[in-house]
Amino acid sequence: MTEIKPARSCLAIILAAGEGTRMKSAQPKVLHRVGGRSMLAHVLAAVGAAGADAVAVVIGPDRPDVAAEVAAVLPGADVVVQRERRGTAHAVLAAREVIARGYDDVLVAFADVPMVRTETFAGLRQGLAQGAGIVALGFEARDPTGYGRFVLRDGALEAIVEHKDASAEQRAITLCNAGLMALDGRHALAILDSIGDSNAQSEFYLPDAVAVARGRGLKAVAQLAPESEVEGVNDRIQLAAAEAKFQARRRLEIMAGGATLLAPDTVFFSHDTRIGRDVLIEPHVVFGRGVTVADGAVIHAFSHLEGAEVGAGASVGPYGRLRPGTRLARNAKVGNFVEIKAAEIGEGAKVNHLTYIGDASIGAKANIGAGTITCNYDGFSKYRTVIGEGAFVGSNSALVAPLTIGAGAYVGSGSVVTQDVPDNALAVARGRQILREGWATRFREAAQARKAGRSDGKSGS
Repeated sequence: MTEIKPARSCLAIILAAGEGTRMKSAQPKVLHRVGGRSMLAHVLAAVGAAGADAVAVVIGPDRPDVAAEVAAVLPGADVVVQRERRGTAHAVLAAREVIARGYDDVLVAFADVPMVRTETFAGLRQGLAQGAGIVALGFEARDPTGYGRFVLRDGALEAIVEHKDASAEQRAITLCNAGLMALDGRHALAILDSIGDSNAQSEFYLPDAVAVARGRGLKAVAQLAPESEVEGVNDRIQLAAAEAKFQARRRLEIMAGGATLLAPDTVFFSHDTRIGRDVLIEPHVVFGRGVTVADGAVIHAFSHLEGAEVGAGASVGPYGRLRPGTRLARNAKVGNFVEIKAAEIGEGAKVNHLTYIGDASIGAKANIGAGTITCNYDGFSKYRTVIGEGAFVGSNSALVAPLTIGAGAYVGSGSVVTQDVPDNALAVARGRQILREGWATRFREAAQARKAGRSDGKSGS
């Protein structure tokens, strides 16, 4: 995300006190995730990148989980509690003490509107820098029903009129209020304190700040954003829509950065996915949190990666699974139906087929045969397997950790290896083959005779 740092101090106030009952969830609405990150964290990241020097998050009472998310994402942020629910302006004023510290700009954002871009927040601040006392964010609505309307006069924002209070002429306006706002910090508290509660709900509405600011001789202006950017999330359907918008945005960013997606709509990214240049991503790939893919790597179809680093020129899949702690070096290869967890795969090493490698280090140019597993867990603790450079592990082998297989060593197919193997040694650990000539013929003849006897009714019960 591009950071934008205007030469003005800025306080961002994030309203996160909504109940979100339509989510039908034990989890607060603002903690539901989009692109692997909470909606609240998305907004915190965007205002931070727009140059906010300080952040205050307004939460509801008895919400330690939301406070914990703020502390984890942005430890320096203030958390304030809105004890009573008396409207958006009342919520902003819950941060009165923080506002009173004095900032050039005061941004107001909502934690359940996660798709607002850094550039949009920066644009609100730019309006203040150009002399406005208040800048409100609006959008052209496909269906304006229920939204507050922007009333403009000679290009200036005269008022925001709620739908229920709008005249027939005003209801025909399609320029609607997105709710986000920037206020001149010198006047912010005075504006907010002057907002009245003369409405049916006896609540203090933030949109009334526009009329208050104009009444104090301050300039009010409107800034526009696409409707898709400012849509809020109130239920699971809207959460899915936000995820779709996030994924569409990330796909475009990653392709613009030099990666090829053969079927973009089938690839899913996390907010922190990092993809290098000339990376090829085939259809139906999922990137969980914490994945980095270096230049020239190939991620084949139906692979799932999480908490993994893929080196330059490496190859994963198809049907590969990389779990947290996986690191593939340059030109390493992880093939079909292979799972890797907490393991380093060295440069040019191959783990091609039907294999599990966990808690292990695989040396450069080692070859791990099909069906090999590292037996890393005894029900209580995890143990590590170390395989040296150029080692060759035959198919269908079980490597019982803790175990070291030396550089250049060979493990015979079908072995269960429980002891360390020195460099360049051969280890074969399997039952001895027994050969009995003609046994199969005698077995079949005896079996057929028994079957014939049963069909003649001569067999015993």
